[in-house]
Amino acid sequence: MIVNFETHASNERTFLAWVRTAVAIVGFGLAAARLGAKNVPLWSTYLLFGAGAAVVIIAWLRMRHVRKRIDLKESLPDDDGPAEAFLLLLLMALFVLLGTFAVHVTP
Repeated sequence: MIVNFETHASNERTFLAWVRTAVAIVGFGLAAARLGAKNVPLWSTYLLFGAGAAVVIIAWLRMRHVRKRIDLKESLPDDDGPAEAFLLLLLMALFVLLGTFAVHVTP
């Protein structure tokens, strides 16, 4: 049995939720632009993919950091600087992704 299995599973579910969100925004952006009768510039598509990839990569780095904290023997406070920095980066990347989505979809 994995030590702290429930906590590790929760950490991975959080990561997968970030991945699902990024994939949904990118996929919906591509579909909406294709359904709209406009020519979408190629740079906009690349920016949309890049922003989605940034969200996934930052979410993965945060998951790895939290996993290491879960495996530590000593009890640590919840206000971990790097974990909060990763979360802040994740939120910023998500807003960049949403902004890119708006640029990609709007005529």
